[in-house]
Amino acid sequence: MKKAVICGGSIGGLFAAAALRKSGWQVDVFERTVIELSGRGAGIVTHDVLIDALKSIDITTDDLGVFVKDRTAYDKSGNEVLRLPFPQIVTSWDRIHSLLRASHPNEHHHLGRSAIGFRQEQNKAVAILDDKTEIEADLVIGADGFGSNIRAQMLPDIKPISSGYVVWRALANESDLSEEVRSDVFKTFGFFVPTGSQIIGYPIAGSGNDLREGHRRYNFVWYIGVERAELKDMLTDDNGKYYSVSIPPPLVRDDVMKRFTETAHQILPANFAEILEKSEMPFFTPIYDHHSPVMGAGNVGLVGDAACVARPHVGMGVTKAACDALCLARSLDSYSTIPDALEAYSEERVAASARAHYRARDLGATIFVEPEGGNEDGRSNPNLHEIVSTTATIVN
Repeated sequence: MKKAVICGGSIGGLFAAAALRKSGWQVDVFERTVIELSGRGAGIVTHDVLIDALKSIDITTDDLGVFVKDRTAYDKSGNEVLRLPFPQIVTSWDRIHSLLRASHPNEHHHLGRSAIGFRQEQNKAVAILDDKTEIEADLVIGADGFGSNIRAQMLPDIKPISSGYVVWRALANESDLSEEVRSDVFKTFGFFVPTGSQIIGYPIAGSGNDLREGHRRYNFVWYIGVERAELKDMLTDDNGKYYSVSIPPPLVRDDVMKRFTETAHQILPANFAEILEKSEMPFFTPIYDHHSPVMGAGNVGLVGDAACVARPHVGMGVTKAACDALCLARSLDSYSTIPDALEAYSEERVAASARAHYRARDLGATIFVEPEGGNEDGRSNPNLHEIVSTTATIVN
């Protein structure tokens, strides 16, 4: 039996593990966190491609998430500006991760062990862990996120680049919201798009995938531009420590949170302002870009965000990782050698990832479009229809 080592136990790594196991591989996953991953990323927009991918690795898609039937854009006064029929299932990071994690045998899932690199040898590869342990395998896969150690060694010149804005996220319990918000914005995939910002939101399951009315949550997402100096300040904690990529939410300074709250009161319509006010602690992450020109060489490959980050506007992160995993398994089944399989996999998925990557950048650019006469009320964005109709949609 061929053996694979997957470096990273998030959704991309677990998807790859499931796809390879179904093809008859023994797969060991090494995840750097010491406890099971949970509660990350909040909402996820599904696509038919993602649902089909889950079914193909024998994962149930029953009760996957909340069904929304349309998309609605609001202005600063909370009035409806645009409504489009757009049936879609929205779910949570926890739900997808828990389904994948349950499918992976515990004896082959290793917590608190991080890959720091690899060594390529004849007809095999060796994963090098942070405790200097070396794990030999036929195939080593980097699924260790956009700050991937595996990619850094494979492609040292490819580094994430800041996009010039951040995303604030928060979750509000349905039961905490007013009847007005529950009967209107809570039921839809909502948008507010003034110049310099973009707010979206949609309902997702409550804790434990609770889909009962009154027990769900609303996923709040706010993209907002920041200058480089401001971002550096936001990523610095009370002790003066600077976090170059992202800062742990509990360490965000009180004055940063205060500025965020003040900006929210100035910009947001009352419906979104209420959702944010009644949310659990908001947190932010900078938005980065990177796209690898190669996703596999020799006996080492990359999947998910380790290979390419598409900004969240296209909602393709999980779907892209799923497609990476299935393509990887299919290529390994189709070629007699692993290097040939990875070459074919790389050729197909680099092109597909590039399409998502550049489409997401185009959507991100609409945040900063300033029409003549201004757009503080969110009614005059010339790209409004494009934003509402193409955000979080599949990129072929």
